[in-house]
Amino acid sequence: MAGINIDSLFVFFGWVGAISFILAYFLLSINKLTANSLIYQVLNVIGGLCLTLNALNLNDAPALITNAVWMFIGLFATLKIIKDKMQTKNS
Repeated sequence: MAGINIDSLFVFFGWVGAISFILAYFLLSINKLTANSLIYQVLNVIGGLCLTLNALNLNDAPALITNAVWMFIGLFATLKIIKDKMQTKNS
């Protein structure tokens, strides 16, 4: 049984991250999602996380910081959307 090449795994994460960012931006640009959309923010969190992992593997500090910050912004927005929906539901 062949083992998983760790570098290939990080390349996979990089592609998942890139596709997530592109998909989120495309759907936003064609008005299928809004910035307040949970799906939009989750795609940004996934993209940021995956590209942060890829940048970590490549020792690419600027990309790591940029994508980690992007991921935390998306995470903050995701939690705010969930909190707002819960408050609206309980009102």
